[in-house]
Amino acid sequence: MTLRGALALTLICAPGAGLACALPPSIILTLPTGHYMTGAAAAVGLTALWGAFAARLPVFRAHLVLERRVLLPETLTSYLSALALIGLLFIGATGARDPMHNLLTLVVWTGLWVALPLGSLIFGNLWRALNPWTGPVRLTRLALGWQGSIGLSRWGQWPAVAGLLGFGWFMLVSLQPEDPLTLAWVLGSYAAVIFVLAVAEGEDWLQQGEFLTLYLTLLSRISPLWLEIDGNRARLMVGWPGAQVLRMAPLGAAGIAFVTLALAVLTFDGLMETFFWLALIGENPLEFTGRSAVQGVNTAGLLATWALTATTILGSLAAGRWLAGARGAFLAEAGPAMLAFLAIAAGYHAAHYLITLLTAGQYTLSALNDPFFQGDALLGLDPFYVSMGFLTDQGAMTALWNSQFALILGAHLLGLLLALQIGQRIGQGAIAHLPMTVLMIGYTTLGLWLLSQPRGV
Repeated sequence: MTLRGALALTLICAPGAGLACALPPSIILTLPTGHYMTGAAAAVGLTALWGAFAARLPVFRAHLVLERRVLLPETLTSYLSALALIGLLFIGATGARDPMHNLLTLVVWTGLWVALPLGSLIFGNLWRALNPWTGPVRLTRLALGWQGSIGLSRWGQWPAVAGLLGFGWFMLVSLQPEDPLTLAWVLGSYAAVIFVLAVAEGEDWLQQGEFLTLYLTLLSRISPLWLEIDGNRARLMVGWPGAQVLRMAPLGAAGIAFVTLALAVLTFDGLMETFFWLALIGENPLEFTGRSAVQGVNTAGLLATWALTATTILGSLAAGRWLAGARGAFLAEAGPAMLAFLAIAAGYHAAHYLITLLTAGQYTLSALNDPFFQGDALLGLDPFYVSMGFLTDQGAMTALWNSQFALILGAHLLGLLLALQIGQRIGQGAIAHLPMTVLMIGYTTLGLWLLSQPRGV
């Protein structure tokens, strides 16, 4: 690779979000993106200045809405979820090989990875009731008479980091992530390994060692609604989005690695199919040679994106400490400060997969209504045709762009407010937020630029 190519790769992999799902190659947004990006950058900068020098910031209080007895124990709902997982694995292994006509593929990539996180951002931690491991693990440990551990907890969240990296590589780089049979084997093997480890260590280990549990739990901290369960009592709470974040313990080194990796996976997911990236790696976007031809360079791109995401975020935090003359341990301030990036990860996930929800979501609904494609109507829905026509309608695409724009901008503004709140708590001055504000402006602008790019593959 030439020096110019290496420099270009470094700049392109710098953290900015690819914030729209893969649009069909024929769709190119012709909206005034320059105005959007300028306005977003100005809004982020002005919010940072206002928040840093304002006498008061918004109060992120939690309010009790309802308290009542738990109606369905998590053990029961977890067992039902485990049975559903087994059924989906069976359908994946024996059903149609067309990904758009196999319930496993649709539920995993559209339901589990798109709809469930979006629902958790609105209604709180839905995964807690749907987790397919907690119930079976709890009862298996009781049946075996084993209540000990094997020391996995000493690794903290590092197993979840490894799991998220493996998942990101499988989703973005591997050759057949949507093949139902391949997905059934990978998901079944992963579920079995996690089950054995959780039985050996205890169900609480899932909260820090299993990547999907950790990821969905962290995203749900942005929700304005959440449940607090104490024994057999459940309290429904409401507050500002992000109110739960301010009540969280600071992230450790593994938690920081996990959050930066989550941002990198979303960033590279948006970048890897753009005409810009394909041209950079020597691929004609209109004559793509296949995933196998770019597997090596995309693996390197994913790892480089993670490295540069972590470097720029932590570098900005370090620069802020230097400007403020801080002398304490770096991790003591970086751990709390990184919590603000949960808002950005949540907003990016929502914006990034919005179009996937509206397109592949139609296939998923149809498959749930007729899982074996034999004319059934389990949901009571009449047969309907999946339509992508809205992608060619200027009004619909303008509304989608505005929605994604609002999600991205809102995520950055919320992240800034949370960062300022956290900074006040740990005694940071206004000057310490200057490098982070510059990073946020760059993040927002580059993310919106990627959102407007035509896509191939």
